[in-house]
Amino acid sequence: MSRKIILRRAAAVAAALAACALVPASAGAGPIPSAPPLDTPEFVGSAAQAAPVTGIPALPQHPFLALNGNSGLHNDGWMSDTYTRSGPLGVGTRVNSLFLAGECGSVAFDRAGRIIATCIGAQPGLYLIDPQSLHVLGKYPLPGRNPADALKPGFFTNFGGGAYFYVDNQDRAVVGTANGHVLVLAENPAANGFTLVRDYDLSTVLRPGETLNSALPDANGLLWFVAKANGVVGTLDLESGATQVIRLGNGAVGQIQNSFAVGAAGEVYIATNRELLRFDAGPGKTPAITWRVTYANSGQHKSGQVDDGTGTTPTVLPGGYVAITDNSDPMHVVVYRTAATTAEREVCRVPVFTEGASSTENSLIGAGRSLIVENNYGYTGPDATMLGQTTTPGFARVDLDDDGNGCHLVWTNSTEAAPSVVPKLSLANGLIYTYTKGTDATDPWYWTTLDFETGELVWKRLSGSGVGFNNNYAGIALGPDGTAYLGTLGGLVSLRDGR
Repeated sequence: MSRKIILRRAAAVAAALAACALVPASAGAGPIPSAPPLDTPEFVGSAAQAAPVTGIPALPQHPFLALNGNSGLHNDGWMSDTYTRSGPLGVGTRVNSLFLAGECGSVAFDRAGRIIATCIGAQPGLYLIDPQSLHVLGKYPLPGRNPADALKPGFFTNFGGGAYFYVDNQDRAVVGTANGHVLVLAENPAANGFTLVRDYDLSTVLRPGETLNSALPDANGLLWFVAKANGVVGTLDLESGATQVIRLGNGAVGQIQNSFAVGAAGEVYIATNRELLRFDAGPGKTPAITWRVTYANSGQHKSGQVDDGTGTTPTVLPGGYVAITDNSDPMHVVVYRTAATTAEREVCRVPVFTEGASSTENSLIGAGRSLIVENNYGYTGPDATMLGQTTTPGFARVDLDDDGNGCHLVWTNSTEAAPSVVPKLSLANGLIYTYTKGTDATDPWYWTTLDFETGELVWKRLSGSGVGFNNNYAGIALGPDGTAYLGTLGGLVSLRDGR
């Protein structure tokens, strides 16, 4: 690595530390600092007319999660990343932000429409936030990482320690922490936001280095959890506290970087950096492998991904399908049949983007028989989008064929560059919501919408400029009132139509 690149990375890390780790006294008391605009346009395109996406089967409501759209990073148990409610249409848009000097990587909502978010920085915690003013209503501290570790490789691609939390059917937040505990936290605004209901200590079943990535209940209420190192898959009986654990890997093979999907029949879909697996609860509630399939893999740890495997959380589709991306070059969207037994597991493999420049570290959007994939090639951390840089553009839509036995590419957008955001689709208005990076010297970041039917840009609205507006793998959330929210290295940003 050249001295110039080393110095640039050091400067980028220092700026990111200033934005997300070194917390001044004013953190939480104002907006995220933004660089003054130069020739950066505030709005590009035209406001949308709602064009609802029809013919999409309603997803089943998971009995142990908050309402679909409210429960967590990927919206529901199927990890669909879709909403039945609308988001901003681009009419008189207004941007607001909350400076927390830490990234609110995962945003959910309670029944009252208030924001529940895990925010990771020098003061990590579970936050309760007013959706209109973005004022902090309460906070429960969570164990975090040493800010000095930002100088070490992998700091900005570590999703453990609460990034994947969920809200249950009682408005309680369930968080897997960095020190190996699963916390159940009930809202209590009068007591600084949350009250601890239950603390499950998994340190007796986790080995050193096995940091919890995600925990979700299956359709029968059994909690499943995964940890990155060694491919840990475990179950936790929330009544008795009993745990069962298996390990799929060792060393670099069998790692689990992302979350997982839970189906309507109690099954669980988990992807490692080599395989996609279906699990069902076995005797004694032990994780039992129902089927496993090895996906195509170039062996490359591609730019834009955190390891040498799929970058996707599995997405379940109606009709008995589950989808991921593989790690081919170019990358493919791959669809499999979910049935416990079948003559042909794989339905299709459709290449997306170009050889030498295709990767994603975000879940596919799943809407009926349509899948949306985003290209994250080129994102290696905050320094990759500083000094006017951005990443390789790319979005694509792949649809299952009508007979369910193949797939085809519907469209590709090769102009919009979204470095790392989890995009979302509103079925109510037909807009794909993403977050893109411009190449101006001030490093502008834009709320961006694409047309579901064509993939074309509809409009984009400036969010802010500078490293504090880098979302660094956080996911967009559409609130019950139609406001869009996104965690960034500086805190939390929102976008709403003017009224």
